[in-house]
Amino acid sequence: MSERSTLADGVAHEAESLVRMANQIASNAAFQPHEVAVAQVAAHLRDFWHPSMRAGLTAYVDGGGTGLDPLPREALDRLR
Repeated sequence: MSERSTLADGVAHEAESLVRMANQIASNAAFQPHEVAVAQVAAHLRDFWHPSMRAGLTAYVDGGGTGLDPLPREALDRLR
């Protein structure tokens, strides 16, 4: 396996982890009214995620990455 392939696999795995975590956070807030849920998810991403995690998720989404549910996507957009 080449170093480039290993690096790409690591980046993909990290992106998948960030998507999974963001979706889990959103599922915990989903019972709230929509605006409250978006605000709660955005606050969690802002307060508890390292800036590099937010940047990684943003880059993944901007690059056409899939799997992020609409609620965390909207929260991420609010943080821009």
